[in-house]
Amino acid sequence: MRRCAGLFRAIQPALALLAATLLLVTTALALNFPALSGRVVDEANVLDPAIRNSLTQKLADLETKTTDQLVVVTLKSLQGTSIEDFGYQLGRFWGIGQKGKNNGVLLLVAPNEHKVRIEVGYGLEGVLTDALTKVIIENAIVPRFRANDFAGGVTRGIDDIIKVLSGDAELFKQQTATRELAHRSAPSDWYTVLFILFWIGIAVFIALTIRRDRRLRGRTGPPAGVWFIPTPTRSSDWGSSGGFSDGGGFSGGGGSFGGGGSSGSW
Repeated sequence: MRRCAGLFRAIQPALALLAATLLLVTTALALNFPALSGRVVDEANVLDPAIRNSLTQKLADLETKTTDQLVVVTLKSLQGTSIEDFGYQLGRFWGIGQKGKNNGVLLLVAPNEHKVRIEVGYGLEGVLTDALTKVIIENAIVPRFRANDFAGGVTRGIDDIIKVLSGDAELFKQQTATRELAHRSAPSDWYTVLFILFWIGIAVFIALTIRRDRRLRGRTGPPAGVWFIPTPTRSSDWGSSGGFSDGGGFSGGGGSFGGGGSSGSW
């Protein structure tokens, strides 16, 4: 019995890993992925033909220039899973990006669940970082989706992703950093000013109280106790890939994904 118990304890981590793997496989098998019919897969039918054609041409030009493969997909449903799980599994299922380079990117939109995600292949995670994808989603995509402008949000998001993948990453980082600073600094600066004024008021009140007490009681010398006035601190962080097409159709090149990218909602 002791040997059996010891053996079970020894293989327990392996059994847990096996169970987790089986769960992931079962989830993947349960999902019904749309067919990779082109560079733009509009399953939710939110893009008109002219927009689809325009996007397709942009994505083809990007692949010709960089070999990176970028695909747009709108979904009828996330089928009960998260957009993060759906995204990387769909990218692997389609094989977006070149095998070995893993230079694929997916822009996923789930209108019914009000979710959007930029899924980044292993090979592009250092270029199209989580921080950059988050800024693109929040600044370029989500505001337009909130106005029910799906074509505008997808187009602007794709344009920004292409800008980064085409070599304009440094300029884009500067632009997005400036926008983020402008967005965040005003409330933070006002908070800092109010915080300082509050503690100055407290210090003045204490000083006046001590002075009054000294006059009334004839006391001299420092008051009992030591007062510390804390100063506010701020912290910020800056977070921190293509398939092939031919005359007969479009397909992925065997790329893979590991969950890089960012998500948003509206």
